[in-house]
Amino acid sequence: MPGPAPAVAQLRGAVRPALTASAQPVLVACSGGADSLALAAAVAFEAPRAGVPAGAVTVDHGLQPGSAERAAATATLLRDLGLGPVTVVGVDVGAAGGPEGAARAARYDALTAVAVEQGARVALGHTLDDQAETVLLGLGRGSGPRSVAGMIEHRAAGGVTWWRPLLGVRRETTRAACAALELPVWDDPWNDDPAYTRVRLRAEVLPLLEEVLGGGVAPALARTAALLRDDLDALDTLAAGHLAGLSDADGLPADRLVVLPTALRRRVLRGWLRAAGVPDLQAVHLAAVDALLVRWRGQGRVDLPGGAGVVRTSGRLALRAPDHPAGRPDDTPPDFEEPSVSERASSPVSTAAPRMRPTSASEESA
Repeated sequence: MPGPAPAVAQLRGAVRPALTASAQPVLVACSGGADSLALAAAVAFEAPRAGVPAGAVTVDHGLQPGSAERAAATATLLRDLGLGPVTVVGVDVGAAGGPEGAARAARYDALTAVAVEQGARVALGHTLDDQAETVLLGLGRGSGPRSVAGMIEHRAAGGVTWWRPLLGVRRETTRAACAALELPVWDDPWNDDPAYTRVRLRAEVLPLLEEVLGGGVAPALARTAALLRDDLDALDTLAAGHLAGLSDADGLPADRLVVLPTALRRRVLRGWLRAAGVPDLQAVHLAAVDALLVRWRGQGRVDLPGGAGVVRTSGRLALRAPDHPAGRPDDTPPDFEEPSVSERASSPVSTAAPRMRPTSASEESA
């Protein structure tokens, strides 16, 4: 008896390791497009063999004519594949972040709610091509090394594990798998709308790079992202160790921080401030706090989002509690220094500098 088509076999091989490694239930997020539908078929085949419960969720954004009927048809197809339970969730899409960003936010909120209720991880159909686009978006927006490092296979956020098993699979493979399995694919017209930056990257920029550089650009971008993630993970681990060894109730010692390399030192500062509950940190805030170490001229308190501030006193960086209510109109905007480009494709980056206060008598020497 002949085996499955090569594309089908590749998809099944991509999902098999994580299914055999964990018995946690899986919910496939499926729009009816080729990527998520091929993923659903692979999970439906492999999950029972691994003893893992597998269901699905399809989200009706209500933004296109016939969306409710299409969501219902997708749910029927998912049940026919053997997935269950299959949940259809209708969402109200707001206006914040533009139509694409608002739809994404509503979708992830809906997926989170269903996954938390069922105690499941969520499988997403992002492919190697999506990864390449994400890396280019991160480069173009200058939104930090984590954005250029792209998506990771397993990510915990919002009380849910988000699983992307197809990051090593090409988009052409998911479509070939659907064709081999005779699965009806829905092509979202938004995916061809040049009004969206990601669509133009896909249709114009990447093909041009392939032509100029002689091919292999998408896999090369994905490899670069993986190498960068390894370096970033190592830096984060080193920073966590330094933070544990340096911080105490009085803050951080300036003389021991200032000798650390910039990338490591700023990670220590970021971890210290986040552990203290400072919200919405941006690169501009870290740079201002870092200046208390590397460009110390007796400057005063650096105000941070939420109302807290950092001062240098007696040779240490110390965190001062808010002296005004958090959430006032001139609070610094949210942190978009290192967004997940796949989830925040339209997020702005604030360049507003933190306010610097005059030095008080009690905080003037270090």
